[in-house]
Amino acid sequence: MNALGTLFVVGTPIGNLEDLSLRAARVLREADMIAAEDTRSAKTLLAHADALGTVNPVRRVISYFEGNEAEREEEIHDALAQGRDVAVISEAGMPGISDPGARAIAAAIELGTHVEVIPGPNAALAALVASGLPADRFTFIGFPPREAGQRRELFGTLRNEVATLIFYEAPDRVAATLTDLAAALGDDRRASLGRELTKVHEEHVRGTLAELAARYSIEGPRGECTLVVAGGSAAAPVIDIEAELRRLLDSGLGPKDAAARLVVVTGKPRRQLYQLALSLQRTK
Repeated sequence: MNALGTLFVVGTPIGNLEDLSLRAARVLREADMIAAEDTRSAKTLLAHADALGTVNPVRRVISYFEGNEAEREEEIHDALAQGRDVAVISEAGMPGISDPGARAIAAAIELGTHVEVIPGPNAALAALVASGLPADRFTFIGFPPREAGQRRELFGTLRNEVATLIFYEAPDRVAATLTDLAAALGDDRRASLGRELTKVHEEHVRGTLAELAARYSIEGPRGECTLVVAGGSAAAPVIDIEAELRRLLDSGLGPKDAAARLVVVTGKPRRQLYQLALSLQRTK
């Protein structure tokens, strides 16, 4: 009976190939199978790793991305069961952190084989350290929802979070995300936007949420973006939702608009707020 193979979860450079560790390069050369989120970028990475030593002659590279994770899970499972070592890599950074990898790890654990993590560069931590904001306690959010209503609900739940917040965001959605964060957390909340981390054009723009929202509403940033936002105060006031809805209704807003106003500052579902606003309007 063959011994089980090892699943290697390999952290890869987020921009600068020189950040590939010697250990990661060795694992990529020696693995029997490499499951890569993007096989095109994997070719560049593997060429860099292969230049440092002898390559496993039977090494196989397969695609492993969000759309085929379930399908590839069985293939990875079978390879491990047959005693072959498998390395999982994302396009950049650590697999399983806002990238494919979690299913392969779960399958390996269920099989009972060894899972070995090879640490590597991380955009969230690099941006956090460079932001100058408190790093003793932080919360990684990842990519916020694309749909505006869901995004605003999420940001509303973070209003009283005291830990520093870290987000990933696509360049074309940065302006909208900053605007919604300012509405939910306050215009004066300190923040930092890191882009193109470890690359030639790395940049960190620091300021308030309102300042960053205004800047990127004119021209969006280019490249991969990581947003770091200061935590709130533990003493932040709790909003009396019913009283605030009554105030908004008395000011002339309809139930729909009143509910929309409170979504971003409470994190409550829009439908729940709307139903309460309707009920309050009927009793006026």
